[in-house]
Amino acid sequence: MKTAIPALLVAVALAAPAAAQRPPQRPPVRAPVPPVPPAPPISFRPFVVGTEESFAAIDTFDAGFGHTYGPFFGGGLQVLFRDRFYLELGASRFKQTGQRAFLSGGRPFRVGIPLTATITPLEVTGGYRFRLRRLPRVRPYVGAGFGSYGYRETSEFSDAGENVDTRHSGTVLNGGAEFRLHRWVGLGADVQYTHVPGILGLGGVSQQAGENDLGGVAVRVKLVVGR
Repeated sequence: MKTAIPALLVAVALAAPAAAQRPPQRPPVRAPVPPVPPAPPISFRPFVVGTEESFAAIDTFDAGFGHTYGPFFGGGLQVLFRDRFYLELGASRFKQTGQRAFLSGGRPFRVGIPLTATITPLEVTGGYRFRLRRLPRVRPYVGAGFGSYGYRETSEFSDAGENVDTRHSGTVLNGGAEFRLHRWVGLGADVQYTHVPGILGLGGVSQQAGENDLGGVAVRVKLVVGR
């Protein structure tokens, strides 16, 4: 028994250095997230856009069409400078058929005569894109500019003088973010405000309601092709 104790102590002493020499376990190494490729100094990016606008002329559109909002569809070209500043040219179109109407006691009354309204905006905007270090694929942006807005109003049973075909200028403000889905594809979403005086308010329901702004607040979704 006395000889077994020293032998056990020697075995423990020899095993301790061997255990100390074992390398510590390292946590598993995660694969690095691939960085977003650098953008060129100048990039030309075509896009298509869909818009849902809530018109400022609430009574005018409610009387003629039964609602105060409508869709626009279009496209254009955006030019980026060092992935920070941008210049954008866009065109879109809204077309809807309703009825001629008038207001009496603040209430709309439709007269059963079909009425078709067409709005064709041509807009030029410029702005700045922000960089988020933690979200490199998300690029918030703000912009402003001006536009030329065509408005055409026709009816089958109207005299030539009752139809409207005119164009006036307006201002544009927008802000949103672009999400890079792919190196060559981006999806943008923003809110846009337009102010277009000088078209409405000259006759019909818009004059009765005292509304002269053809603009409004819109939500836009934009599919961009390019870096």
